[in-house]
Amino acid sequence: MSNIRLASAFSVVLLGVAACGPLPVYYNAGSDQTRTNSDTLTCNVTALKDAPVANQIRQRPPVYYPGQQYCNANGCWTGPGYWVDGGTYTVDVNQGLRSQLVQRCMAQKGYQRLELPRCTKEQITQLQSVPSGSHPTAGLSTEACAVQQSNGTTVILPPL
Repeated sequence: MSNIRLASAFSVVLLGVAACGPLPVYYNAGSDQTRTNSDTLTCNVTALKDAPVANQIRQRPPVYYPGQQYCNANGCWTGPGYWVDGGTYTVDVNQGLRSQLVQRCMAQKGYQRLELPRCTKEQITQLQSVPSGSHPTAGLSTEACAVQQSNGTTVILPPL
């Protein structure tokens, strides 16, 4: 990968840097990042066709706040209570099935699902400064990390 392509790959806003926790990625030792992204997109589209978005609107129950008791020199009284709407929210009831379909599709293509730590800003900056020929291309190391780009694709960065 040339330095220009590497720099452009990381010049987009990186969403994964600010987030917490590991990042789920698909990995196949025989596939490059472009092929992995293509296979992931194909599996996502197929899963979306087989389990389309099926949003349901749901409502949380209302909450009752009882009146408070007030006291002064003339005596005590209780103010009126009131209800607060619980609010509504939307649930995609096919999301779980769609996720399973994507995982099965990727497994059939030879990928395994891993959870890698998110790359720090320092790791991304260091990788950009290393010449392209010195990046390890062999199997995935235990020190590898992942970055989710603003376009939704995930890039696995090898350790330095």
